[in-house]
Amino acid sequence: MADVELRGVAMRYESRAGAVDALAPIDLGLAQGEVVAVVGPSGCGKTTLLRTIAGLTRPTSGSVRLHGRDLWSRRRPDPEALASLAIVFQDANLLPWLTVEDNIALPLKLRGVDRAARRAAAAALCERTGLEGFARHRPGEPSIGMRQRVALARALVDAPRLLLLDEPFASLDAITRDAMNLELQRVLIDSRCTAVLVTHAMSEAVFLADRVVSMSARPGRVLGITEVPFPRPRTMALQHTAGFQSLVQDLRDTLSVAA
Repeated sequence: MADVELRGVAMRYESRAGAVDALAPIDLGLAQGEVVAVVGPSGCGKTTLLRTIAGLTRPTSGSVRLHGRDLWSRRRPDPEALASLAIVFQDANLLPWLTVEDNIALPLKLRGVDRAARRAAAAALCERTGLEGFARHRPGEPSIGMRQRVALARALVDAPRLLLLDEPFASLDAITRDAMNLELQRVLIDSRCTAVLVTHAMSEAVFLADRVVSMSARPGRVLGITEVPFPRPRTMALQHTAGFQSLVQDLRDTLSVAA
């Protein structure tokens, strides 16, 4: 059984100007522990697809199943299906009046976990994500890259079974982005959670994913699914190899033909 399963998922938005088809029917399944990247042109529905998996947007048609449960069996998303899900956005969305430690521990506080346990969990995540020494800082004090580390740590503090990432490193410079890709890879290996990554960067998709889903221009549909054969852990040196560059070019060719 797939850990995440989409069957005929389509999305149409109604407005005064008329209907807009954001997603054509999409079928997709993810195995437990698999990392899938989604690439495609701007406006193709990548974020809409992610939002339907996250229970933030109900699809017009089709079904989404998480861990064997139907996400949209009722008018509201199934809370049990969403219980082990976490999401990281492009904007870190940290609370500026809380410390780094308290931002990371916020999901635990909302669940009623006691302060000592929250601090211990936050300290462990600070160590895992390279935030040692920043626990008592405010979110405005670390760099943008550090703030994204905080957002990632906050997403992981509740040990999610499914991690959704919506272009989390798009605003970072190239060097910091490489460092964060290495960090995210390590976290994914350690946690063994299932992950969906939306990105515009082909090299990032190939570096992090087991499979890459290429989407067409709106209405978004699946053009193809590319298997990534490289074993983990992967190093930045992999990106300079002929095999890596060939795979990236194949993805670009797939998208350019459909543009």
